[in-house]
Amino acid sequence: MPQPVRQTAALRKLLKKKDFVYMPVAYDALGGRLLQSIGFDAVYTGGFVTGGSRCTSEPMLTLDEQVDTAGQVANAIDIPLVADGGAGFGEPLHTMRSVREFIRAGIAGTHIEDQLYPKRAHYHKYVAHAVERREFIDKIRFACKQRDKSDPDFVIIARTDTCRFMGLKEASWRINAAADAGADMGLLFPKNEEEMKKAPKACKIPLVYVISRGNRDGRPLPTGPQLADIGYKGAIDALTYLLVSFYYAKRAYMEIKKTGGFKGLTNEQCVTARHEIETLVGLDEFYKVEEQTVEQKKWGKR
Repeated sequence: MPQPVRQTAALRKLLKKKDFVYMPVAYDALGGRLLQSIGFDAVYTGGFVTGGSRCTSEPMLTLDEQVDTAGQVANAIDIPLVADGGAGFGEPLHTMRSVREFIRAGIAGTHIEDQLYPKRAHYHKYVAHAVERREFIDKIRFACKQRDKSDPDFVIIARTDTCRFMGLKEASWRINAAADAGADMGLLFPKNEEEMKKAPKACKIPLVYVISRGNRDGRPLPTGPQLADIGYKGAIDALTYLLVSFYYAKRAYMEIKKTGGFKGLTNEQCVTARHEIETLVGLDEFYKVEEQTVEQKKWGKR
């Protein structure tokens, strides 16, 4: 029998085959299946959406919570998933365990950052606390050692937050040092369009850009094609699914609270949406099993 394709290998193949990979965010299995059904090649589960969906913040997340959320999405889809690995959830030894747990959960790659651990809530106010260069590079080096031991196809993305307050020179130095330590890709946060354009040329491994809609520090929000033209290898769309879900759910229930009814969707649109959800969940396959077993009218046919 043919062996199932490992999603780590699938991600490697995808990155080799395509010039640019757009990875929209999902924080539940249904969202992941929706994105796959639309035609995206890969999915991302970030710390912000995991924290937000649990009514806490990314800095408060545990490794188990992030692995559980990302793993549920990964195991509901047939395309690779990249997960936010935060600051590795500790020191180099803890970071190695984080890599093992992501691999065991069916996740194809992760990004590991140079933020202080435990991360502070002030991160969301753009007050970043970067660790020293050596501490960051040690985490990446040992994450890559664990990758090579557990699954060489697992993708390690080195993330630095230093561009925000120390500039592109420091950020690109850290990405390049991480590359020397074995990182496959890099991720940084350009403050403006000029830095956004310079970054891919300053770094010797392919870069992933974070599209963070709703950011309040003025970071550019380019399109996927624009990023591809600049030279980025991929984009993480870190918030759209959560923002849209929250915004339109809030509007719908404010209308219901005010009027007692809902006219935001026609009955036909509701029927269609419900059927699409049932299809994504796999109800048609469930029906087939029951029709061949417990729902047969004549048990003698079994």
